[in-house]
Amino acid sequence: MKRTLFLSGLCAALCLALFSFASAQRRPAAKPTATPSAHKVSGPYAHKNLSVFLIHGSDQTGGKTYLTLQEAMRQKKVVVHETKNVNQLAIENVSNEEIYVQSGDIVKGGQQDRVLSMDIIVPPRSGRMPIAAFCVEQGRWSKRANEGVMAFSASEKSLNSKDLKLAAKRSQSQQEVWRNVAVAQGKLAKSVNAPVAAADSATSLQLTLENKTVTATAQEYMKTLTPIIADKPDVIGYAFAINGEFNSADVYASPALFRKLWNKLLEASAIEAIGELDQHKPDPKLDKVVTVKAVEATLADAERGTVSDKDVTPRVKLRTRENKEHILFETRDQQRKEAWVHRNYVKK
Repeated sequence: MKRTLFLSGLCAALCLALFSFASAQRRPAAKPTATPSAHKVSGPYAHKNLSVFLIHGSDQTGGKTYLTLQEAMRQKKVVVHETKNVNQLAIENVSNEEIYVQSGDIVKGGQQDRVLSMDIIVPPRSGRMPIAAFCVEQGRWSKRANEGVMAFSASEKSLNSKDLKLAAKRSQSQQEVWRNVAVAQGKLAKSVNAPVAAADSATSLQLTLENKTVTATAQEYMKTLTPIIADKPDVIGYAFAINGEFNSADVYASPALFRKLWNKLLEASAIEAIGELDQHKPDPKLDKVVTVKAVEATLADAERGTVSDKDVTPRVKLRTRENKEHILFETRDQQRKEAWVHRNYVKK
């Protein structure tokens, strides 16, 4: 009798254990999350339909400096080579300094203007390194005017819309990039009430961004907003809203790097805002107002997304955090114990 009771109890215990194990196996894994960073945000600073918020913080790099791609090309310290492969170029650092390339940087010339789709750090005397790219000029595959065809001449502009940035960095779709170039050109033409496609190449986003009417309109924004960081040495990034809707934010581990990029970043944001202006309401009264608290909450929410990692180069890792509302792209330097260099927050 005792033996029977013992065996019955043992059987019940085993069944319970097996049931518990099976239940545990079916339970979805917990989603990786991040502890939100403490962001100090100030603003807004506004011009027309563009509201800018400054993000303050300390230098996380120990004073480390980079050349930006714009600087390096101006100083002829880097060569971006045409490879005749639409979606991959080669970059060569010929200097003794490190060069930071940011996703969204446009390089002008070659067989077609391209946008570089990923952040990378190019080491000194690098030799040729592959770099992912997308065409932002559909159709041309030849020399344009007096530009060099085997190397690119400059990187003065960057992608000017959230949808374009996501097409290049998240979707990584050439068709989506071309489609969004056309959309951006159409919006700008409507907003400035003038043609923005260049005679030399109607599909070139680069030449549209150089259009005199577009640049003159952007300068109105720049004149108001460029000086807002002048007396604020602790600014490490900015967020912006267009027509009362949060758009995106860029934050850097170094105030010095942010200052180098500020004009280029702000111009792209201004041109995006121009594309969203209603011609019938040149100074729109916004129904929605983005607040400092709303920006802080958005940044914190983006940092709670599910994590995925991708090695862009042996040195640079792209960490993506994504949830229903937001996506955060985080560039990490694997030579510095995966220290972050750049965080790009985007509202979907």
